[in-house]
Parts: sequence; structure tokens; C-alpha cells
Amino acid sequence: MSAPHRSPGTTGTRPGLRERKKLRTRLDIRRATFRLVADQGWDALTIEQIAAEADVSPSTVLRYFPVKEDIVLPDGYDPVLEGALRERPASEPLLESVRAVLTAAMRRSLDEEPDEVLLRTRLMLEVPAVRSRMVESVNVTSRMLCRVVAERTGRDAGELEVRIFATGLLAAVLETTLYWAERGQRDDLVGLVDRMLRTFEGGLGRIEDLDG
Repeated sequence: MSAPHRSPGTTGTRPGLRERKKLRTRLDIRRATFRLVADQGWDALTIEQIAAEADVSPSTVLRYFPVKEDIVLPDGYDPVLEGALRERPASEPLLESVRAVLTAAMRRSLDEEPDEVLLRTRLMLEVPAVRSRMVESVNVTSRMLCRVVAERTGRDAGELEVRIFATGLLAAVLETTLYWAERGQRDDLVGLVDRMLRTFEGGLGRIEDLDG
């Protein structure tokens, strides 16, 4: 079973008109921001410029995204990833489930929004505030992963081992993404994620046995 193909922030049911308008506004703001960043860079970009490009008010931008950095972060993927992990076979080794879901999500993002993925990872590498905000979002995602790991293993989500597994895995994903950006985004990102998971699975104590 592969990871479900859903738009971020949606469920299996079609949202109502008001919700669709909100999603459209959110998407318009994000796309406007990426266009402006590609044209003029990040540091000089203002909320007022983003609002004008998206044809909304500055207060609307801030209502959807309280800080500028939030606009360029991956949006609404936690529920999708959580659902995909829960749909994997219960008998499947946990890291195999994670590998299937992560690589499917990576391929989908690279296929559907390649320019945004490239620009986002470049900003993570070059802009400390974006990288810091990404780390904060990873902390939220780790709580979701703890719940899934706890269900699959019969442990408590607050146990040290569960928290180490979840936070360590997500930190490794983030580090892999930064590594990809540092190398000019030339490598196969999905292949790097698979390498990361093999390293994570083998453990640092066996790192000398792992192939690069």
C-alpha cells in the first residue's frame, strides 16, 4: 500500500465553499511569496509586498501566517503523513513503513512543486530564521510520530525510547535535506533519504559497515 495522494490540509471529504476559499487564499499567498523570493531574494521582502502580489491585505497575510518564515515551510503535511503511516500494514517493520511513506511524500513534492522544494531548501540553508522555524515545526511533527510509534510498538508515547526514535528520525530527515542543499541539490533526494534511513537503521555503532 502506498502513501495516500492528498493535497496538504485536506481530508477524504470535499471541503465546503468557505474552507476552499481559505485554502485558495493560503495557496495564493504562498505562491506570491515564492515568486517574489525568486525575483528579489528573502531579506528585503516585506509582508506588504507579499500582500500586494497576492492581492490581499497585509492583515490577511498575517492572519494566515503569523510570521514571514511560516509562509515558506511545508504546509499541512502532518495529518497526511500520520494517516499514511497508520495505513501501512501493522506487521510491517516500523522503519519500512517510514521509508515507504517518506519516499512517497518526497517524490510527490518533487513532482508537484519542484521549484518550491528547491527554493525552500535553499532558504533553510541560507536564512537562519527559516531554519529555526523549520526546527520548531519538526518538534510538532515529532509529537505526531511519537503517537504512531507508540501505537505500533505498544509503548507509551512519552517513553524516552519512543521520543528518541521520533525526534532522532526527524532530525535526520532535516539534516539530509540540508546536506542536499549544501551540495547544490544535485543529488537524488529520495536516494539520500534512503541512505539516511539505512544509517539510522544500522546505528552509529555500525556506521563503518554502511556503504555511502
